[in-house]
Amino acid sequence: MTRERRVPDGRVLGYYRHLQGRVRQSPRARVKSAFRSGDVVPRTKRARMRTHGEVARRGGTTLISFMIAAAVLLTFAGPANAAVVATVPLGTSANYSVLAGSTVTNTGNSTLAGSLGVWPGTSITGFPPGKVLAPATTNKTNAAAKNAESNLTAAYVNAAGRPLDATTAADLSGRTLQGGVYAGPSKGALGLTGKLTLDGAGDPSTVFIFQTNSTLITASSSTVTLINGAQECNVFWQVGSSATLGTGSTFVGNILALTSITVNRSVTVHGRALARNGAVTLINDTFTNPTCATSAPVTTTSAATTTTAPTSSSTKLAKLPRTGTSTTGPLAAIAVGLCASGLAITSLARRRRATN
Repeated sequence: MTRERRVPDGRVLGYYRHLQGRVRQSPRARVKSAFRSGDVVPRTKRARMRTHGEVARRGGTTLISFMIAAAVLLTFAGPANAAVVATVPLGTSANYSVLAGSTVTNTGNSTLAGSLGVWPGTSITGFPPGKVLAPATTNKTNAAAKNAESNLTAAYVNAAGRPLDATTAADLSGRTLQGGVYAGPSKGALGLTGKLTLDGAGDPSTVFIFQTNSTLITASSSTVTLINGAQECNVFWQVGSSATLGTGSTFVGNILALTSITVNRSVTVHGRALARNGAVTLINDTFTNPTCATSAPVTTTSAATTTTAPTSSSTKLAKLPRTGTSTTGPLAAIAVGLCASGLAITSLARRRRATN
């Protein structure tokens, strides 16, 4: 009796018989007959071992490739604590400390480091005793003021159209925020009754944009403080109505107001008060040109101490609920999917090897 071992497709392995009948043949003749009939694909032990090794190697290579791709995705996903936000282009309005649409009124010895302008209004009062420091100039209803107002309008529209990264409380005091676009509930009125800290996270190009369709009101003695490389020129306040800065407060950034801006007594503004349609009112205030470094702080190291300029206090960040879209979650899901696919392919290769 001819010994036979069958596989699911009906082919015969081991000793072979000819398709036309049970004919006793020598082993070599049986193999030749099987090849001619196409009934058998011979697989010697060495061939099977070689094929199984190739499957294992290919499966391992595939798994490693998937894992590397997943690692790259997770590496570049990064945390979503600080949003990457482009600056708001101010154009020629950046040359002004104060720019108004109707009138500028000053009481006392206000000092402006930047230019003073009005358009299409025609009234500027209180300069002197107010001072515009050279080389800044005063532009009243002229081509320069008109161009600055046009650039201000474009900047306002740009800032108002940015998608939100986070929604804050209406009162910003007591918070430490990283770069991004922020607004209060339903883009309602914003206020500041205490201290607001803006954290540049070591990147001087970090941009902060605050949006409101209503008013911006800061309390007396309130402050805006910058840490970890944040720059005054990169802070923008888009105000859909009017802005009011409280007596003795310290304010940072560029106010882009649709209507008017009132700066109460003895306020220090490290930035600009730019009103599109209404008036700007000053009372013995000081405007400085906003700082605008373009490189990271330089750190010098000695044997005894390490000094970083500028220095900052260690402040715990307030993590706000974010309404923008984070890339970390989707990329992490893709990475997990890649790893799972690699494992599935390797498992399938092993099952095929076991079957064969």
